[in-house]
Amino acid sequence: MTRHDQWTAPLEYAFRHAVKYLREADLRPVGAFATLDALRQRLGGPLPDEGLPSEQVLDELVRDVEGGILGSTSARFFGWVIGGTLPAALAADWLVSAWDQNAAIHACGPAEAVIEEIAGEWLKRLFGLPATASFAFVSGTQMAHVTCLGAARHRLLVRAGWDVEEKGLFGAPAIRVVTSSERHGSIERALRILGLGKNSVRSLPCSHAGQLDPSALHQALSEAAQPTIVILQAGDLNIGACDPFAELVPIAHEHGAWVHVDGAFGLWAAASPRYRHLLRGVELADSWTNDGHKWLNTPFDCGYAFVADPQAHRGAFSHRTSYTMYVDGARDQIDWNPEWSRRGRAVPTYAALRQLGRDGVADLVNRSCAHAHALVTRIGSLPGAAVAFEPTINQGLVRFLDPRPDATEADHDRRTDLVIAQICATGEAFFGGTTWRGRRCMRVSVCNWQTDTAAVDRAVAAARHVLDDLLARETRLDNG
Repeated sequence: MTRHDQWTAPLEYAFRHAVKYLREADLRPVGAFATLDALRQRLGGPLPDEGLPSEQVLDELVRDVEGGILGSTSARFFGWVIGGTLPAALAADWLVSAWDQNAAIHACGPAEAVIEEIAGEWLKRLFGLPATASFAFVSGTQMAHVTCLGAARHRLLVRAGWDVEEKGLFGAPAIRVVTSSERHGSIERALRILGLGKNSVRSLPCSHAGQLDPSALHQALSEAAQPTIVILQAGDLNIGACDPFAELVPIAHEHGAWVHVDGAFGLWAAASPRYRHLLRGVELADSWTNDGHKWLNTPFDCGYAFVADPQAHRGAFSHRTSYTMYVDGARDQIDWNPEWSRRGRAVPTYAALRQLGRDGVADLVNRSCAHAHALVTRIGSLPGAAVAFEPTINQGLVRFLDPRPDATEADHDRRTDLVIAQICATGEAFFGGTTWRGRRCMRVSVCNWQTDTAAVDRAVAAARHVLDDLLARETRLDNG
């Protein structure tokens, strides 16, 4: 066997296993059913002294993970904001692994560097962001926050006469962060990584619609004059709320604040003529984040950071060494993101955008929102259920009610968690729970390109079966 032939069998094995898994998605339980102990026993043990043939490694790997793979690629996965994977994006991601480029600088992988340039420009146009904004392809919104807030820290402290890249944060002017009580946890993690700390955060309450109030923001910013970051939301994780950017951003800028938008999934609404009005004024902000592995349905390890001030962005991250090869006129990815060694994660994005086109992206957004609305309203209308929040875009909430006449809110909370667990146990659909305004709810999230009416019907039928079964059992107990 030649050295080149050694690739054929393992890749063909991987292809057959992958296609079998994807083809059988509708037949498999959406949830993972293998226990922790079982997975550790199957996959563990001492590392063998002698290696194994690649084909055997793959066969045994697929055998041993059985039941431990969550069906997040399924059309019936509605638990978190996780898309499936578009065929072109998946295939392109395989090529990224085969090409094995370090997408750190142009010289390491010229084609992948150019692909990133082009995909970044396409994304800015889809989102309606300034043409002059810089961008970075990172692992996800978590690192996109780090990237954007790192640029914010750079610019705010430069204005205050402090060079944070040279001096660090000891002795630097304190930066205040004003944001929503409904912010995602990745915001706080980013602030911790950047040394700003959780105590820098001032949380403002939201309206019933989940939006920050302009007068509350103005008052908070008027209380003290200091370097400030205002963090707004384009799609909060529970109800998909979008802040009124056209009102809030000018207020923040009047006070010299940097405005950052967490648009992990909601920014995709800009690609739909039907929903882009929800983002009116978002382009006025200073930085934005988004995930490709949510609504664009790329594989994981694909997030985007956009910064309106390229000088602040590059000033926070650019690095030069004597051994790096530079190409005149080329864009070196390392100037815009926190990583050195990295995958060519722009390639699946490029492939996904070409497969869908502008109209396809809009259709994906529109269909997802329609299916989310159908799931929430149909399940919420079942006996023993109630709509807690009807979707504006692709996120909504359902609550399940304890039928006892003296049931408390805590009883309804327990009932909600019980019903969610039992729906997931059917294997027909996967939902997650959340606490929203002090009450437990089932969160409905739709962003998979494969979700259709049949998938919605199966999920609703599973919920109906669980509720009917619970009611029947309770009736039998009451009748003694």
